Amino acid sequence: MAEIRWTSESETWLADIYDYIAEDDQDAAIKVIEGIYEKAQTLRQFPDIGYIYRSEKEGTIRILLYGHYRIAYLHRKKKNIIDILGVFHGSLDIDRYLDLEG
Repeated sequence: MAEIRWTSESETWLADIYDYIAEDDQDAAIKVIEGIYEKAQTLRQFPDIGYIYRSEKEGTIRILLYGHYRIAYLHRKKKNIIDILGVFHGSLDIDRYLDLEG
């Protein structure tokens, strides 16, 4: 099984998503965050389930869909590690946020 690591950036994204939804409905916010977390856990057994976004020297960046959200992750195959890079609403241009070099 792959190890899943949430980056500080991805944790910030989750907190922002929670805060935004919780303004209207705290229970819905909890359900969305729990759903995103549970969906990401499927990567432990199926790390290549997401579609390929881009290849990097460290591994492959893939996107896993959950409702209106895209979970971006880096699969480091040699180490069998999944780094969750961010969780983005489908309307966002993730190219702005997934610049690993800058």
